[in-house]
Amino acid sequence: MAPRRPLEGVRVLDLTRLLPGAYATLMLAELGAEVIKVEDPAGGDPARDFPPRVDGTSVYFRVLNRNKRSVTLNLRSPQSAAVLDALVARSDILVESFRPQTARRLGVDAATLRARHPRLVCCSITGFGQYGPYTERPAHDVNYVALAGLFGVDEQDVRAPRVPRMLLADIGAALSATSAMLAGLFARERTGEGSTIDVPIHEAALSWLLFPAARWLVDGSGDDPAELPITGREACYNIYRTADDRFVALGALETKFWRVFCERVGRPDLIPLQAAGGDVQARVRDEVAAIFGRATRQEWLDRFRDVDICLTPVNGVPEALEDPHLRARGAVVEQDGTRFIRMPIVFATPGDPSHALRVPVQPAPALGADTDAVLADAGLDQARRQRLRADGIV
Repeated sequence: MAPRRPLEGVRVLDLTRLLPGAYATLMLAELGAEVIKVEDPAGGDPARDFPPRVDGTSVYFRVLNRNKRSVTLNLRSPQSAAVLDALVARSDILVESFRPQTARRLGVDAATLRARHPRLVCCSITGFGQYGPYTERPAHDVNYVALAGLFGVDEQDVRAPRVPRMLLADIGAALSATSAMLAGLFARERTGEGSTIDVPIHEAALSWLLFPAARWLVDGSGDDPAELPITGREACYNIYRTADDRFVALGALETKFWRVFCERVGRPDLIPLQAAGGDVQARVRDEVAAIFGRATRQEWLDRFRDVDICLTPVNGVPEALEDPHLRARGAVVEQDGTRFIRMPIVFATPGDPSHALRVPVQPAPALGADTDAVLADAGLDQARRQRLRADGIV
């Protein structure tokens, strides 16, 4: 008998739109949960239409919603309440991302749902949480990152803040939500009661400040010359251009790594200057930059291949996806011409860490592709399903 995946038998009802909820439920799906994505019949999740599109569907939707089923349901219609209730009755987790007033109006808020289904783990992923002055404000990732102070982390950078291509707040919220939902399931096993989970995206962005804000948090002061050298100001922890206009990343935080680097490049005089400050550190950084500029990226990687040091290429996206280590681990897989990045979670079988209990990749579902099957499983007979479809409810 094949071993069970960790969340096999767990059913998740996903009412979210766009990124945070979809990423969170993708992780649950990767762990073996059955994820039912509930979408509006009139177009579905707006993420389906985000450019660029391949074969009419957004590339973003395709990579975020694999291994899920799609059910259409018009939550604005009063007729949807009974259908939703039937779905919730057969679910372990419900996750939604409406602003609190909207969730209450639609009847998908935790108080309403858990009054009828007390074992339900109900997770709300919202911009600013279920209470507080900003609760009903609209915002997107750039707003949460701005409010949380992430653009102000480097006070020495006089340039205007740049919008990152990574959606830091959204991904942070997804990770927090996933952890909380798993904790909710664990608590239910012990108590028999579900959970009401409040995940604010704004506070998820704030959580990235753990290291940059440590000094402010502990004693209220700002930057310290003795802070960890992870800001790009120090020579030992930086990115350098090579002779072929490519880049390498040097992470020689520990003295042993810095010593290996300096000795291998013939500059033992730089070893005692690792922690130097001010103008001396700037000079060391410039000298290391000049050293790296004398050979190509591959030449540097070859030169350090046989020693224990934190030196890596700075890969572009295509190179990262083709990384031989990731290929060996099956971290990037292909299905019907589309590649997918698996979640970085591996449950291995005893005695064989390479044999992972991973969910086979299934492509993102067409809008409403599973409506009939899921509603039938929820106890709605064929005549009722036909009426709901004729009325535009599903």
